[in-house]
Amino acid sequence: MAAYLCPPAVIHGEHTVQTSQIVAEVRERHPHAAWAPRIDGIAASTGIENRGWMLPLETAVAPGTGSGLAAGVGPAREALARDGFSERDVDRVIAALEAIPVPQTVQERTAPAWEAVRSYGERAARGALQIAGLDAADVDCLITSNSTTPALPGLDVALADRLPLRQDVMLLPATQWACIAGTRSLALAADLVAADPDRVVLVVIAEALSTTYQPADDTLESLIVRLLFADTAVAAVVTGRPRPESVLRLDSAWHHTLPGTQDLHRLETRADGTHFVMDRRGPRAVQETVTAMWEWLRARYQDDPGSWHPDVLLAHPGGTRVLEYMEQTMPGGWPSGLLDHSRDSYTSGNRGGAAVFDILRRAHDAGLEPGSRAVLYAAAPGLTATALEGQWL
Repeated sequence: MAAYLCPPAVIHGEHTVQTSQIVAEVRERHPHAAWAPRIDGIAASTGIENRGWMLPLETAVAPGTGSGLAAGVGPAREALARDGFSERDVDRVIAALEAIPVPQTVQERTAPAWEAVRSYGERAARGALQIAGLDAADVDCLITSNSTTPALPGLDVALADRLPLRQDVMLLPATQWACIAGTRSLALAADLVAADPDRVVLVVIAEALSTTYQPADDTLESLIVRLLFADTAVAAVVTGRPRPESVLRLDSAWHHTLPGTQDLHRLETRADGTHFVMDRRGPRAVQETVTAMWEWLRARYQDDPGSWHPDVLLAHPGGTRVLEYMEQTMPGGWPSGLLDHSRDSYTSGNRGGAAVFDILRRAHDAGLEPGSRAVLYAAAPGLTATALEGQWL
């Protein structure tokens, strides 16, 4: 399989949003929610004090430009007049209805986020090419992923124009990979360079997860989503031959999908935009993919069961609860601290599909000995998981 990965470029959201700001906004908006008395404890349990967003919190919570008169002023006036309201009373009612704040429309919410995704994606792509010592003209294939700001044409075409790329570059957009984008894009890139070792693949993932912050939603799940997500753009170059800048050789990939789990975690588009819906059964299902991954690694190294272990585990299972499960179920004898970089990434938010690249960058910056074995893992709504195993260079 051998594919070679250069260090990723990571662009964090430039607007710092503190957990205390989110708590204050939610508490004021939903003072009577069933979870309101527990909000401080819920926020503290995430372990996240701040996260970076591509747009400020004020943008997410601002009212829409419309009014409470969804049907228009004319029909409302006619209806009131038919019911015997005087012209003066009609004016007063119309004025009161126009003053009612309404949620932003899907267009109002996603249009600025989509522009941010393209801008951040371009910055990450240029950074990754610079790190790899390459130019846009050297790219043979572009793989992109962004799940929270769907558009057609998508991020792939936008980057092809903005960088710009050659006209014969293969564009492979994957808008629904979500949290698995980091590992699955690398697995696909590895397959592409295996078919043609001279091919240069650029991977770009840009996620504005803050678009799932829905002010009117008073469910506990929506509160947790508000507290967890961060915005990030990442990019990296994958080649079929080692380069001086290469830091990780990818040797094998593994994929796993659990049947009957498509409703556990999902995005829903409603009148006010995108909502991320979570099911409490989700973490247990993700744990099943972790168990299956351990079995894959055991089978891969069954000839050396007593001494082989990864030196670093770069994992995005969706939350710290599953990280704890991973630590509890690791094969006996594996060293502690394999998930330190994963935990460090979570302290500033869940980055979705960009998470594994962020974790990889942290491991690279911390320094790993050449020859260190690395395992990359991620799970996503579906529920589906992809892992890779390789060696630090």
